Amino acid sequence: MNGLTYTKVGDYYLPNLVLKEPPDTPIGKYGRMRLRYLKEHRKGLYTSLLLTEKLYPHLLEIDEAANKRMDILMP
Repeated sequence: MNGLTYTKVGDYYLPNLVLKEPPDTPIGKYGRMRLRYLKEHRKGLYTSLLLTEKLYPHLLEIDEAANKRMDILMP
């Protein structure tokens, strides 16, 4: 019907969900800081980004923007 497969655990059926592996591009300092902030203070947004596989691109975008801003502010 919807293409999902399920595994029976006890009396419940749980969907078999698998996330793709993130790209090999490393996340910089500001991306890691954003990740920690999301995990500690914005758990719903973190979970949403993680499950829709938009977390890693978001962290890379934040890191790139912060590094560009630092280059502008600190010549």
